[in-house]
Amino acid sequence: MKRLACCLTLLLMISGHVLAADAVPGDSIYNLKLDLTTQAGKVEPLASRRGHPQLVTMFYTSCTMVCPMIIDTLKQTYKAIDEPGRDKLDILAVSFDPARDDVAALDKYASKRHLDPSYWTLARTNLADVRSFAAILGLQFQKRPDGDFNHSSELLLIDADGRIVTRTKVIGKLDPEFVAAANKLLAGS
Repeated sequence: MKRLACCLTLLLMISGHVLAADAVPGDSIYNLKLDLTTQAGKVEPLASRRGHPQLVTMFYTSCTMVCPMIIDTLKQTYKAIDEPGRDKLDILAVSFDPARDDVAALDKYASKRHLDPSYWTLARTNLADVRSFAAILGLQFQKRPDGDFNHSSELLLIDADGRIVTRTKVIGKLDPEFVAAANKLLAGS
């Protein structure tokens, strides 16, 4: 009986360590419970992205001014990151405009902008979750009467556990400090 109690205690201790190791840090974006629908039509929880460092932003496909610059800046940033660390990095861009950015619009935009789906994900969610996602990233947006949006224009670097490592407001050109932070994070992962 003592032996069984000892084994059960040991099993509980081990499982507790496994659960603790799998716990999402308190400051992780993955604590936000929401589903994303990708440009491929796949529905996945935000937390399914855990385990991979990410470059993250928000945009909308009908934007003709700042959003194309955001996407181009993400492309430049990704290319500037040292190999082989770059292969560990994913890119997530979530739409501010779920009413117009359905799966077909996201897919068409990804194709038009030549965004490689092996590491690029364009996604949408419902409006309430868009607001929650923007808030957890510290981004702001407001729909204008003409249907366009005023919004923050930032890139965020997220570690594998969903913690914000750094951010940049530099859009339209490369931010060397942001690239250096990404290289440092990827070298340590």
